[in-house]
Amino acid sequence: MRDLDKVHIAIVGLGYVGLPLAVEFGKHYATLGFDINQARIRELQRGEDHTLEVSSEELSEATKLSYSADINDLRRANVFIVTVPTPIDEHRQPDLTPLIKASETLGKVIKAGDVVIYESTVYPGATEEDCIPVIERVSGLKYNVDFFAGYSPERINPGDKEHRVTTIKKVTSGSTPEVAEFVDGLYRSIITAGTYKASSIRVAEAAKVIENTQRDLNIALINELAVIFNKLGIDTEEVLLAAGTKWNFLPFRPGLVGGHCIGVDPYYLTHKAQSVGYHPEVILAGRRINDSMGQYVVSELVKAMLKKRIHVEGARVLVMGLTFKENCPDIRNTKVVDIITELKEYGVMPDVFDPWVNAEEALHEYGITPIAAPVQGNYDAVILAVGHSEFKAMGAKGVRKFCRPDSVIYDLKYVLDKNLVDIRF
Repeated sequence: MRDLDKVHIAIVGLGYVGLPLAVEFGKHYATLGFDINQARIRELQRGEDHTLEVSSEELSEATKLSYSADINDLRRANVFIVTVPTPIDEHRQPDLTPLIKASETLGKVIKAGDVVIYESTVYPGATEEDCIPVIERVSGLKYNVDFFAGYSPERINPGDKEHRVTTIKKVTSGSTPEVAEFVDGLYRSIITAGTYKASSIRVAEAAKVIENTQRDLNIALINELAVIFNKLGIDTEEVLLAAGTKWNFLPFRPGLVGGHCIGVDPYYLTHKAQSVGYHPEVILAGRRINDSMGQYVVSELVKAMLKKRIHVEGARVLVMGLTFKENCPDIRNTKVVDIITELKEYGVMPDVFDPWVNAEEALHEYGITPIAAPVQGNYDAVILAVGHSEFKAMGAKGVRKFCRPDSVIYDLKYVLDKNLVDIRF
């Protein structure tokens, strides 16, 4: 099967990555969007997407796209694209469970000549060393004889309406030269930004995992600089703006590093490095810095509260924002949770306010029940943790309305005028 005219695609996993991809393929090819979450399937069949990545109009444009949670419907496909999450466990080790289960499912339906393409972020070698053997075991078919594989790492940026699936260059690869050309041609048919064909699946896997590792390290450097400048009594943003006048200075800003990529992917690479006997000191140092920022934020807030003679234990603190980034409902691996946990360690009573968040999801994932709206004049301190446009529109005057007299406002995202807040990251 190498003829694009005969392609029938199945996208396995309809989250932030899978759904936009399914919609684009569904404009051109017979495409099945498959997910084990039946509520998700019903939602999409109604033409709705709670992640807000795809509008109802865009869903309706994918006239060749259907949805199902029934494994038997997968049998119609001859190209399977896996877009399930690849999280880490409580020990910060790669958790391939969703990927292995998806591979087991495909092993039950795959046929001779079919192609499986993985998009989930993994360490180099995971596709062919961890996933393909599962398909072989369940199906009884032989890799690169009966069925074939490709790897094309996702580059979705949740909440970004400018950089979409079709406008981001796509890295592709295949298990044989012929399959590599087929996979590249398949994506090239929908990606207006073009494709880059890597020399092997392992190269494509490695390219993906270092994209976010690089960003993680850059942010870790700026976070460490922010700590240093804070001790020196220097405004970090002013330093960055001054340094940014040089053409090759990278415009990173300090902050909490969460989400499904930057705060997770480096652990996939360090896990693989350690498995071959190398201890990656620089990458892990960056991870330690970024993972400690929640504690640092709260320690700075407590110092500021004590200077204003605010009794910390029993104090009420408003945390504005729960998602891992602005103007997006995604709460996966959000580091705002670290701030909330640390506040409770000090006996503080935090309220979480985020108009972008689904309250049921927040309760299910983190045991947090966001408030519908803050009470005016109710808080000893406010932490502006996420730069949602709604918060920017409030301005410092609007945020102050939530505060008691002589309270503390801590702006982590440079959203408010620096002269109108007490602390900035």
